Amino acid sequence: MAEQTTSSIVIDAEPAAVMAVISDFDAYPEWAQGVKKADVVAEGGDGRPDQVYFELDASPIKDAYTLQYDWHGDSSVHWTLAEGRMLKAMDGSYELADRGGSTEVTYRLAVDISIPMIGMLKRKAEKVIIDTALKGLKKRVESLG
Repeated sequence: MAEQTTSSIVIDAEPAAVMAVISDFDAYPEWAQGVKKADVVAEGGDGRPDQVYFELDASPIKDAYTLQYDWHGDSSVHWTLAEGRMLKAMDGSYELADRGGSTEVTYRLAVDISIPMIGMLKRKAEKVIIDTALKGLKKRVESLG
């Protein structure tokens, strides 16, 4: 998947606090719009999940899928689709940059679904997913701080 959608936001918290929320999958249904369920399937050696099963209901996409995660301390996390029904592929990442008391979070996402969709519509859907996720993450992190 060559094309990806990217967006960034600044969160008023240290990178470790932001990554703590990103890695707390049990809480996703409380703040991540469309996520109905997020269950850790496999734990990693670093105490962060290696695989997470999700149930998503974010129109027009309703799916159950499992993502494989690759953590890099508090600086980034990358994921790929391990298994999905409607989704054929999902590659994404959160990249965190310390801004001295705040954190710039960049979310990159590329999705491929099993139903035909014009590239422009797919990019628009990715943009909505990313913007919604970043706003939800910012609200959640700053409410815990």
